[in-house]
Amino acid sequence: MAKQLEELRILLVGNGGREHALAWKLNQSPRVEKIYVVPGNGGTARGLHKVSNVVEIKPDDFPGLVAFAVRCAVNLVVPGPEAPLVAGLEGYFRRAGIRCFGPTIEAARMEGSKTFAKDFMSRWKIPTAAYQNFQKYEDARDYVNRVSHSVVIKANGLAAGKGVVLPSSKDEAQASLTRIMLGKEFGAAGNEVVIEELLEGQELSFLTFSDGERIVSLPPAQDHKRVYDGDTGPNTGGMGCYAPTPIGTPELIEEVHRTILHPTIQGMRKERLLFTGIMVTTNGPKTIEYNVRFGDPECQTLLPLLSADTDLAEIMLACTESALDTVSIKIDDKFAATVVAAAGGYPGSYHRGDALMIDSVPEHMASQQDSSANRKNGDSSDNVIFHAGTSHLAGTLQTSGGRVIAATSTAASLESAISNAYNLMSSIHFPNMHYRRDIGHRALHRQQSPLSTNLPNGQPLSYADAGVSVSAGEQLVRRIKPLTASTARPGAAGNIGNFAGTLDLGDAGYKEPPILVAATDGVGTKLMIAHATNKHDTIGKDLVAMNVNDLIVQGAKPLMFLDVFSCGKLDVDVAEEVVKGVATGCIEGGCALVGGETAEMPGIFPTKGIYDINGTAIGAVAKGKRILPDKEAMEVGDVLLGLSSSGCHSNGFSLVRKIVQERAGLRWSDPAPWAEGQSVGESLLTPTRIYVKAVLRTVEKDLIKGMAHITGGVSHPKSHPSLRYNDTKTGVLIPDTYGMEETEFASTFNTGLGMVIIVAEDKADAAFQELKTAGEKVWRIGQLVETSGDGCVGQDIISTLVTNKVKYTEEIMASLSLTGEEDKAIREGVEAAWTKGDRYPTNMMSSGFTDIPPLE
Repeated sequence: MAKQLEELRILLVGNGGREHALAWKLNQSPRVEKIYVVPGNGGTARGLHKVSNVVEIKPDDFPGLVAFAVRCAVNLVVPGPEAPLVAGLEGYFRRAGIRCFGPTIEAARMEGSKTFAKDFMSRWKIPTAAYQNFQKYEDARDYVNRVSHSVVIKANGLAAGKGVVLPSSKDEAQASLTRIMLGKEFGAAGNEVVIEELLEGQELSFLTFSDGERIVSLPPAQDHKRVYDGDTGPNTGGMGCYAPTPIGTPELIEEVHRTILHPTIQGMRKERLLFTGIMVTTNGPKTIEYNVRFGDPECQTLLPLLSADTDLAEIMLACTESALDTVSIKIDDKFAATVVAAAGGYPGSYHRGDALMIDSVPEHMASQQDSSANRKNGDSSDNVIFHAGTSHLAGTLQTSGGRVIAATSTAASLESAISNAYNLMSSIHFPNMHYRRDIGHRALHRQQSPLSTNLPNGQPLSYADAGVSVSAGEQLVRRIKPLTASTARPGAAGNIGNFAGTLDLGDAGYKEPPILVAATDGVGTKLMIAHATNKHDTIGKDLVAMNVNDLIVQGAKPLMFLDVFSCGKLDVDVAEEVVKGVATGCIEGGCALVGGETAEMPGIFPTKGIYDINGTAIGAVAKGKRILPDKEAMEVGDVLLGLSSSGCHSNGFSLVRKIVQERAGLRWSDPAPWAEGQSVGESLLTPTRIYVKAVLRTVEKDLIKGMAHITGGVSHPKSHPSLRYNDTKTGVLIPDTYGMEETEFASTFNTGLGMVIIVAEDKADAAFQELKTAGEKVWRIGQLVETSGDGCVGQDIISTLVTNKVKYTEEIMASLSLTGEEDKAIREGVEAAWTKGDRYPTNMMSSGFTDIPPLE
């Protein structure tokens, strides 16, 4: 019998937005039975079915907390803020035999003392800014006067996230020292200060789980510390956050782990969670500070990015039991943004006790205490309101702190996450409410302009305001890199991310410069069916097929492919599905997907969800090999071989839609009358057949004189201007053309043939067998004859006529202008074929040549 997992009863200490976020995520764990929050806030007071506030005990009454934990059978303690950890809370519970997700009092000095942390970095050679520690005001004052570089002044002890000052001048630095060390602005925390060199760059936050040996980091986040837009005003605990950050590349993350986080854990083995502030400078990442608990508001931003099946309680247990390698930590492929609303006057003095109202919001923006419902419903965006400085008094929600409440949204793009967070914030109201309106501005490259005050909410203008999502494009590139890599072939690596794709012809197998052949095409209005059915996984293969089939008609081997995806608003999931199809087609066609363009053009594609795709294929014909068609070699009597199509391929879909929807009255979701087990839409989206491998092996044996890729009707003059064939299988389709003229029908649809190949009569059998062995269904459909007009008649028309013998009227036979001998031969051939039971396919919607033996 499997061992039953221990049910968890959790004591969560704290009352901020971080603690509401922790309660929200822990509430989703199937192992968690109960969560007690001391003292909690208005958000943890209601809405989470496993969570209760405990207000009778003070969060700094450690013996009282232990007694409560023992009485309520608590088996995991989660301290939220730093103060209890620095004061030694972990030790109280360790001595009581209760697990605590937090560091020892010794390890907590990493946050509790800035001077200790800086000296630790120095001992372990962890990159950080140059610094000096000062206990005497006079020494600190003289140092500031002496140095030539800009400085940062940090109170040594805890100051609720406000003990860091970034003076803009020496006078401002001296004034700050006076307030901190003499005026005791931060109390005893300012008895000692760290003065360090100001680092230039972008700041990142790394939230890292550790069990003392192993570490696992969540995506790097970027906080907004200053209280006002444009990163102005005094520092706060944090006015907003977003993650992941565009500058947090895999290379940077690896460097931070290697140079900062691993050495830190090596130096201190008793960490549970490390929250590290990093400055990304021109000289690499450097450490700003350590925290030994979840950041706020980073916690509210990062926890919603954990996948639905990632159990935060399991992670915390593993960290306390040196077993981090036994749990799975998965991150959703999304972005998150948090906007914090503060009381007027914060971070200075502010008023408490104001009534707080949260409007009901539209269903798609509904505030969720538990986003699992959203996940189950497949909602693309989760939106959560996290309470911080709020409380319930006499049934009324009131403000009770400086940072009052936060709106968090996760979405497929950073722009959408930020936009949704602001939309959610618009549902929150209390007097003198203040929040920044530029969260994410660094990632979105927002720059304040003189015109910004005329914009909605005074927000600075960005590319996103024009409808173009930079982060969505970056996310798509991350997703499709493995797809493009899977298409690699000798000479072309299939890597993307550069300005252009490359091809090494020598590595591709060409000892002498070959003739390069290029083709470009799209898939036409077949896309409209993909849009209507929301089925996008095959259309990319169509794109490749339309191009590489054109290449092989010239006798060229496909080598590389590039695509263009154009849309009004980029849907990353849809674009990824399209590129999957492109990659599938490239693999089948033997070419590497070496690059492409994703173009967001909201003015040209005004309808959401609509896109167009185009592609270009480049191939080569080896030196000394003939480029097809070889018109000089063609002659009367050459045999025409037809290769089966997979359906309509990618032409005639404007007419297909008219026939299906208007004449036949079918919906895309209706069962296809011609394809058992498929809907109309699924059948019509069957991708274009790629003939590369079968045809190239036949070309390499010098069996082919010319080819015609049947992209529309079956009468193609491209292979030779005067030796042409006329495939007269229109008689087959007469009963089912929905009122179309037979010739119009046949000139629009491939009617079962996707490629016609011209071979010498004495090589016809060899070519036939070669193609058949390669997996193609092959038919002899005629011969070349001399013509003086616009068309000609294939000598072996028999195979195209046998399906409907009755329909072969005297009128049709007369219209062919045959000689008496030709007329007799065709009639006898049709009769013989009908007697034999062989049939030519009839269905223009499906592959047609299915289980009927071809006429050989």
